[in-house]
Amino acid sequence: MDEFGFVVNTDVPYDQAIGLVVNGLKKEGFGVLTRIDVKETLKEKLGEDFRPYVIIGACNPPLAHRALSIDPGIGLMLPCNVTVEEAENGGSVIRLLNPKIMVDVGNFQDNSDLQFVSDEAYQKIKRVALFLQGHTKP
Repeated sequence: MDEFGFVVNTDVPYDQAIGLVVNGLKKEGFGVLTRIDVKETLKEKLGEDFRPYVIIGACNPPLAHRALSIDPGIGLMLPCNVTVEEAENGGSVIRLLNPKIMVDVGNFQDNSDLQFVSDEAYQKIKRVALFLQGHTKP
C-alpha cells in the first residue's frame, strides 16, 4: 500500500491483468462504470505515444447509494478508480484507490456515517488487492 491506495505488481500481462481486475471487483460487488484507455486518448488528442495504461472507474451500487444518501457531495469523490499499466518487464502494475482517502480529501472525515461506508469500501478494495496479489509469482 502506498500513500493513496494499494499497489500490486504482477507478472500477468496487461490485457489479462485488466480482466483479473474486473473479475476481482465483481467478486466484491463492484461494476465498471468507466474505462479510459489513456494510451489511445493521448495518441488521439496529443499525438503522443504512451505505454498501455487504463483507468477503470468502479462502483459498488449499495455503497454508493448509502454514501450519496448521507451527503450528495461525496459524488465528487466517486467512482473508485483503479489503474492498470503495462510494466517494463511485460507484467503489470495495478493501483486501487483507498476509499478512505476520498473521504479525507473531500473533508468528510468528521462524518461518522460516511466513515463507516468508506471503511466498508476499504475492506472490499483490500480484498480485491489480495485477490490480485494471489495472481503474482512469489
